[in-house]
Amino acid sequence: MRSVSRRALLRGGALGVAAVTVTGCATEERVPPAAAPPDPETLLLRELIAGKERTVALYASAASARLEPFRQRHEAHLAELRRRLPPAPPAPAATSATPAPTPSPSGSAAQGGSPSVRTLRDLERRAAALRTRQIEGVSPPLAQLLASIGACEAAHAVALSRSL
Repeated sequence: MRSVSRRALLRGGALGVAAVTVTGCATEERVPPAAAPPDPETLLLRELIAGKERTVALYASAASARLEPFRQRHEAHLAELRRRLPPAPPAPAATSATPAPTPSPSGSAAQGGSPSVRTLRDLERRAAALRTRQIEGVSPPLAQLLASIGACEAAHAVALSRSL
């Protein structure tokens, strides 16, 4: 029987491990690359659109001719936000991102009744305040649009305060 030196044994063991490793790599399943996470601006645009849709619906349910210009301006905002939204991907991926809160109706509006002017004013104030936080980290064109929308909402809040 031939004796094997420790060095030869270690060298042989290393080669064996390398062979197993190479073989293991060759038989691994190919995992498709993970879908790219949704663009934060796209998520924000979707959130803004949903909020504007709720606001337009509230103004529409108010059924007051003097509130019609307010609703029309919100519809213009909605149209511009939708225009900036990129086309939806063919297969939407599930996301765990939590969007920032949007102003929601309160009082009788949340229960399906006609919203009061006070409810609409408070909604406009909350929305205007939220825009300043939403501007952080977005592209300059979107930041400019959000600032303009926020200024309009702030002006609505002031106008609605005068009518109370």
